[in-house]
Amino acid sequence: MMHRTRPGGAAFKRGTAITLAALSSWALTVGLTDTASAAPQDAHGSPRSSYVALGDSYTSGPVIPTQVDANCARSDHNYPSITARERHVISFTDVSCGGATTAEMWQAQGTNGPQLDAVRGETDLVTLQIGGNDVGFGSIIGTCAGLSAKDLTGNPCQQYYRAPGYDQLTLKILQTAPKVARVLREVHNKAPLARVIVVGYPDLLPDDGTGCYPNVPFAAKDFPYLRDTEKRLNLMLRAVALLNRAEYVDTYGPTVGHDMCKAPADRWIEPLRPGAPAAPAHPNAKGEEVMAQALLNTLSSGVRHH
Repeated sequence: MMHRTRPGGAAFKRGTAITLAALSSWALTVGLTDTASAAPQDAHGSPRSSYVALGDSYTSGPVIPTQVDANCARSDHNYPSITARERHVISFTDVSCGGATTAEMWQAQGTNGPQLDAVRGETDLVTLQIGGNDVGFGSIIGTCAGLSAKDLTGNPCQQYYRAPGYDQLTLKILQTAPKVARVLREVHNKAPLARVIVVGYPDLLPDDGTGCYPNVPFAAKDFPYLRDTEKRLNLMLRAVALLNRAEYVDTYGPTVGHDMCKAPADRWIEPLRPGAPAAPAHPNAKGEEVMAQALLNTLSSGVRHH
């Protein structure tokens, strides 16, 4: 939900650009000045972990077989489960839940308790993938699909979200940043020795900005707008992670070229009418595998940033 205050048009655009530039600059600065230390190991030199996975539906893996929690649409082949098996972790708790926002870190969601309750003093690995629902992924997709018929060659969705004189989606991303930062602070408070990793979102739409109507029913010039919106979200997550003593895993780069516009054999993100077991506009089993590999690559580096 938007705040009732309405920022001024031109001034807000300049302020937003400055804020995003500052986030990017901070991310680069912190990335260059981070210090590294070895990941905790057991007596045999193998990584040991009490691993807790926090997140939304991109983490939980709705519809992907086998579903092990109907309330949260959680799969045992989502990227946390794959990572836990590959790493042979000592203890694994996955509390990711479809539809979760940062609020569900502190409050119950159906039969799923507050996600942060799973993080304990002995936890030494936490992954977090959150923010998409705070920004409103689901409603954005529905709105843009509905508006596309007004001008299939234009950008009716972009015009809609910029009607107040500023970009509402950019504002939502900026409003989400302190919420994600608060989650990370609480993770550190509850598990001060944990390695904390923020996982970004995969590439949903063609990175070159081309469209694929009607398979994905957006107007032609809204494809690059929505692509850039997702990139802003990932930039925010990267910056907030680095500013709050956490690492960031890029899942966008590894999934470029396998977005929901691609042919069934090539796509790792399913379109609004999925052809493989997955939720609309969500990773399929291959997409979860690729996100797991990106996370495993970071973990295998043995580097943790503070």
